[in-house]
Amino acid sequence: MAAEAVTVAVTGATGPARTAAESVVQSIDWLAILPPVVVAAVALLVLVADLFVRESRKHLLGLASVAGLVVALLALIPLRKGDRTTFCLVDDATACSYTADHFALAVQALVLGGALLTALLSITAAKDDTRIPAGEYWFLLLSSAAGAALLPASRDLATLVVALEVASLPAFALVGLRRGDKRSSEAALKFFLSSVTATAVMLLGVSFVYATTGTMHLTEIATRLDDVPAQLDTLAQAGVALTLVGFAFKTAAAPFHFWVPDTYVGAPLPVAAYLSVVGKAVGFSGLILVTVVAFPSYADVWGPALAVLAALTMTVGNVAALRQSATRARGAIRLLAWSSVGQAGYLLVPIAAAAYTSDTQIGSTVAYALMYAVVNLGAFAVAAVVARTRPLHRLADYRGLYATNPLAALALGFFLLCLAGLPPGIIGLFAKVAVFSAAVDAGLGWLAVVMAVNVVIALFYYLQWTALLFRTPDGAPASQESAAGTPAPAEGGGAPRRPALPVPVPLALAIVLTFAAGIVLSGVPQLILRFATGNLFQ
Repeated sequence: MAAEAVTVAVTGATGPARTAAESVVQSIDWLAILPPVVVAAVALLVLVADLFVRESRKHLLGLASVAGLVVALLALIPLRKGDRTTFCLVDDATACSYTADHFALAVQALVLGGALLTALLSITAAKDDTRIPAGEYWFLLLSSAAGAALLPASRDLATLVVALEVASLPAFALVGLRRGDKRSSEAALKFFLSSVTATAVMLLGVSFVYATTGTMHLTEIATRLDDVPAQLDTLAQAGVALTLVGFAFKTAAAPFHFWVPDTYVGAPLPVAAYLSVVGKAVGFSGLILVTVVAFPSYADVWGPALAVLAALTMTVGNVAALRQSATRARGAIRLLAWSSVGQAGYLLVPIAAAAYTSDTQIGSTVAYALMYAVVNLGAFAVAAVVARTRPLHRLADYRGLYATNPLAALALGFFLLCLAGLPPGIIGLFAKVAVFSAAVDAGLGWLAVVMAVNVVIALFYYLQWTALLFRTPDGAPASQESAAGTPAPAEGGGAPRRPALPVPVPLALAIVLTFAAGIVLSGVPQLILRFATGNLFQ
């Protein structure tokens, strides 16, 4: 393994002093940590460059950010064997703080790919919206992505908490970054206060776990929790339960989901897309690490808790999404927000199932998360296109989209069918089957039934939105509109429907990439479903 030795020199030390110096020698595998390091380095470069770049050339910062994320993704290729570790204890090479195994690489690919697509959405948003300071925006986005890429490879509680906060703190600022936007500021404040509360509870749980085990490394914690003294068992159980709270908040699991709709509505659209995918990936990867890796001895504590959270989360999310009105302003974003809560419930199912079987079940969560990331970011990309002429984000604004922008309508219809689990969105169907099978194999039949009911509920609002895309715009038949070349009146007798604006290249590229990825995955679903059948921690 290529590594660089970082040594501590002791001037004039001899004998025992030299031995003490050698005992703190630390080896750093720079290749293993390259993906998050690249993103962090580009973030700093963008922040400094912003001081010297003229206002008319601020778009170059966005292009530099996209290039940095592409390089970080390419840096995953040499790590594909999943056998690299670094920052290990000198006297115990199995206790490492950073591990680039298959789990870490899969989640890092999801996080960096999601950040890249968010960056493509953001280029147009940062250019068109003068209330968004470009330099600060790109620095915060890349900083959050660096923390999100670090978290799945973290293998001690300290690094895990630091990575979680590095991913979260810039996200608070991103939500409220638009100058003079009261809705954005309120959303950021609600997001910040609720997140800080959840983090405080999680840190209390981490302190309890450390007090019980005397170690921070996840593998060491798992070993020592196997033999906890009777007088410390209650403290250990409380620590396990409280540690889950912070990660449950990040996953938007009910009852920690209340920040989601207002935050998504108040944030700039690319930031809402980022939180729905990358923010969720951060929460789920952290939740998997603390449960499956650190707390397997207390599966009887977190297993039933996560099963109940999964059932509650998917039900709350889907029922709330079902109630969204077609004419309500920002109703489309709210539907996507509540849909993401419902999808979080499905993602929790394999983690809960791992408490009853083996850690290989969590591969279904990773496979489902990869599918969800592609199609959900694609849906947000189409929403950004529609918002260029219909900025209220109403569901009714999508009525007759096929008549004005057939490619965007077809793409959005495909994404919604993937989320619903219907053909031609084969990958969505297979991913749901993998999650359903995980529940059945673990003996959680009641949870499988709850999931089946929620899938049926979700079908209604996904198909309702899909049908809107291909309906005739109000006021004129589709054939008449195409012949006359005049836009139909808006729903409710309002202003005429404005013709579609040319789609900016970055937005078009984001839609093409996600649509192509969805088609490929539907044709060759084993590309990600193979994660559901293997042990990602080997």
